[in-house]
Amino acid sequence: MNNKVIVIGGGVAGMTAAGALADLGLEVLLLEKDSQTGGHVKNWDRLFPSRRPGKEVMDFVGKSMGTGVEQRCNVVVNSIDRSNDGFTVHMENSEPVSAKCLVIATGYELFDAHKKEEYGYGIYDNVITSAELENIFREGKKLTTHDGKTPRRMAIVHCVGSRDEKVGNLYCSKVCCVTGVKQAIEIREMLPGCEVTSFYMDLRMYDRNFEELYYEAQQKWGVNFIRGRLSECAENPDHSLILKAEDTLTGRPLKLTVDMVVLLVGFVPGAETRRIAQMVGLQAGADGFLLSADEHVQDNSTSVPGVFLAGAVKGPACIVNTIADARATALQVKKHLTNLKTK
Repeated sequence: MNNKVIVIGGGVAGMTAAGALADLGLEVLLLEKDSQTGGHVKNWDRLFPSRRPGKEVMDFVGKSMGTGVEQRCNVVVNSIDRSNDGFTVHMENSEPVSAKCLVIATGYELFDAHKKEEYGYGIYDNVITSAELENIFREGKKLTTHDGKTPRRMAIVHCVGSRDEKVGNLYCSKVCCVTGVKQAIEIREMLPGCEVTSFYMDLRMYDRNFEELYYEAQQKWGVNFIRGRLSECAENPDHSLILKAEDTLTGRPLKLTVDMVVLLVGFVPGAETRRIAQMVGLQAGADGFLLSADEHVQDNSTSVPGVFLAGAVKGPACIVNTIADARATALQVKKHLTNLKTK
C-alpha cells in the first residue's frame, strides 16, 4: 500500500499521470467511469495548431502507460474513506481498494449549449456544437444541413458558455478560439464553395503557431472574422438561419443569413469532479474548478495531504499543458511518498 496510487479519471491527464507514476516505480490503479479511457480527446479528429490526427496523441499516451498500470473502466466511485494509512475507495460492483495517494484527473465537461436559447441549439436543426462538428470530421461524414443539402454559408460563434456573466462563467476556456480557427479551415477544405464567418469577442491566439493559423485562415482560406457577439438566431421557412449581431469595430448592427451555425462550447467543471472532491474534502474556486494548495508553487498538490490534481480539474487547459501538468503531478506524488518514508 505504501507505493500504491489510485488515479481517478482516464482521460489524457489521468493516463499520462498513471504512466509517469508507473515509470517512477509505483503501483498504479487507474479508474475510469466510461467504457474506455481517452476522455474528450478520443472524440477529436485533428488537433490544433498542426492539425495532426488526435489518434496519434492518444496512441502515444496509451503506450506510455505500458503494462505497469492496472486499468478499470465502467467504474463508479461511491465513497472514499480517509485514514492515517491513506485512502480506501469504494466502488459499485467491486471490492474496496486502498492506496497511499489519490490523483484526481476527472477533467471537465463541455458547456450545455441549450442554456443559450438565443442561439437556437436544440430548437433549430442546423445549429450544432463544435464537438458535433468535430465528430463529423472524425467519422469521415459529409458536412450537410439537416435536410442533406451542402451548406453555402456557415457561421461559427465563439465564447459559447465562456466569458459570459449571464450563465455564470466569467473565465476564458482558452482553446475555443483556436479550435474555431482550425474548424473554419477544415470546413473550407471540405467545402471550398462554402463561405465561413466567425463571430468573436476577442481572438486569444495565446500559444506557439496559433497566430499563424489565424492568418492562414484569413489569407489562404478566406474565412471572415467579425468582432461582435451574436445576439439572436432565428429560422427562416426554408430552415436557413438569420443571425443578428453588432460589428463592434464599426459600431454597426448586421444581419446575416447562413445555412448552418457552429457553437464553440467552452469548458465547465465536471459533475463527477465536484462529487469526488466532496468525498475527500477539497474546495472549488469561484469558477467551480478545484483549488490547488498554491496556484504558483504547489499547483498539483491540495490542502488534503496525499490528494493531488492533474489536468483540467483546475481549469481549462490544452492537451500540451495537460500532459506536462500530469507529469508534474506524478513527480509530486513520488516526492510525497518519499518524504513519508523518511519521517
